Amino acid sequence: MRAVGSEAKEYVTRVLRSPGEVDAAAWNDLVAGNGGSPFMRHEYLLAMHESGSATAATGWTPLLVTLWQGDSLQAACPLYAKAHSYGEYVFDWAWANAYEQHGLRYYPKGVVAVPFTPVPGPRLLARDGSARAALVEALLAEAKKLRLSSLHLLFTADQDVEACESAGLMLRHTVQFHWTNAGYADFDAFLASLAQEKRKKIRQERRKVAEAGVTFRHASGMDITAADWDFFYRCYERTYLEHGNAPYLTPEFFARMAATMPENWLLFIAERGGRRIACSLIAIADGVAYGRYWGALERVDCLHFEACYYQPLAWCIANGFQRFEGGAQGEHKMARALMPVKTTSAHWLAHPAFADAVEKFLAREGQGIENYLEHLDERSPFRRTERTREKP
Repeated sequence: MRAVGSEAKEYVTRVLRSPGEVDAAAWNDLVAGNGGSPFMRHEYLLAMHESGSATAATGWTPLLVTLWQGDSLQAACPLYAKAHSYGEYVFDWAWANAYEQHGLRYYPKGVVAVPFTPVPGPRLLARDGSARAALVEALLAEAKKLRLSSLHLLFTADQDVEACESAGLMLRHTVQFHWTNAGYADFDAFLASLAQEKRKKIRQERRKVAEAGVTFRHASGMDITAADWDFFYRCYERTYLEHGNAPYLTPEFFARMAATMPENWLLFIAERGGRRIACSLIAIADGVAYGRYWGALERVDCLHFEACYYQPLAWCIANGFQRFEGGAQGEHKMARALMPVKTTSAHWLAHPAFADAVEKFLAREGQGIENYLEHLDERSPFRRTERTREKP
């Protein structure tokens, strides 16, 4: 416990070992006041921790940095001491290798992020700009105290970027792909906005799934049954194992989502011949849908595209949702009309020489990102007359 901030506005810093140590209503009040995000909610972060998904045993040691004035929570963020770089989606393996080659220790490092969830949103929850600036100061102090090699704030909101840049942190940009609803009457109206080649390809892909005898149903909120959740996890786990990895998230995590945040989940289930064969799980909140998890027990050509893109997009159009975020990476998403969006992270490295080298690298990488975005813009899937209107 220590004080940070200016003399005019001083805060007491407390570092907590679990979201369970802070009042859920106070934490969620900060989330709501910073633009909202289902993934920053107390229930979501607590489920990550108490389900055994993001814990010290899995390489994520939780250290929630909180700022207080008396009994009032003024700012907070989820800091993790990381023993690896998995589950982050802003890749720093080259930085870790460079440290190792010079006989230096890169891990543990500090990460301010939502584990396994590459969704842009608020990371520095604060009552105002003064509290946000003090929170960055407290984060840097904690990183130095713990002798962390570095500090990384991932997929940050604009107000976080401003606070980090003011504190001298370096900015890094990556690209995601998001779909924007231009007020389409239905899925056919959306298709009509696309270039003929893209429109034809999507229709062909959907036809393959339909001709294979696959149909879909969806359920949301409390209508997702326990059997549905169990089937989802079978598919989710199977897909990870087929790629040679154990799933990041445990069954207990999803059980907690069903119990504490049911209103934020939408499940699409694919069926064929009376059997369930695949599903995709989408998060929903405030007019935005987030593509999150998918899995299949049987292989059907183009089933992934139908379950993870076309069914969710049709649902978004029918329900007036304004945006569908497709998750990290995936240039192939542009063919499904998810357009490139620049995301930002902020970084601090304790070692001065490496900080200088990374700063130079980020300048070059940043120019490369700008060139990449220009290149992607030239490949827009929309009809020429639609391109300006459809940009997110």
